[in-house]
Amino acid sequence: MIALVDYGAGNLTSVRKALTALGAEFVVPATPGECASASALIVPGVGNFAATAALEDDWREVIASKVRDGAPLLGVCVGMQWLFEGSDEAPGVPGLGVMPGRITRLQGNAEERLKVPHVGWNALEFQPAATPSARLLRGLSSGAQVYFTHSYAAPVTADCIAATTHANTFAAAVERDNVFGVQFHPEKSSDAGLQILRNFLEVAEERRRGVPGDTRAHR
Repeated sequence: MIALVDYGAGNLTSVRKALTALGAEFVVPATPGECASASALIVPGVGNFAATAALEDDWREVIASKVRDGAPLLGVCVGMQWLFEGSDEAPGVPGLGVMPGRITRLQGNAEERLKVPHVGWNALEFQPAATPSARLLRGLSSGAQVYFTHSYAAPVTADCIAATTHANTFAAAVERDNVFGVQFHPEKSSDAGLQILRNFLEVAEERRRGVPGDTRAHR
């Protein structure tokens, strides 16, 4: 069972539809305690990073505890940004801190008509960390198109498995042991996005059945 975490800023309707289309079983927990039986968690999000402040200490602790126990966690858009240490968009609001680095504002480029917010389709540029161990990208090739809508983004670090460029290059997808994140919206990214969600669900099922995952050593 997947716990779809709702903190009041998630695009839950489209994520629900995508999970339903893939045949996934999921719940939207009303309290942190309802996450206890989940085999995996998804934290979606749209809008301002400040909204993640609604994930108070009790939520943060149960999510962090599940991750420490090996449960797969997927952050989507602002949910991915929350995996990092914090964001310049809301400097007083901490992230979960399971990914190193800080979220910064995109720069844009007026001469090239690259506006902020960045809205539209961009190609995934696979990074060295994606080959051969990135489970989130199984079945996809570098150059796959996905849909973005955001003004802030994560840096390209050793955990970045796919980047993209909009004036500057930033992390489009990250993977670190059992923690995954995508800056784009897989639920709005056609077949490529559904494949990524399917891959995450497969990781969750492997975890539920106790199948050893193809994880990288925690750095």
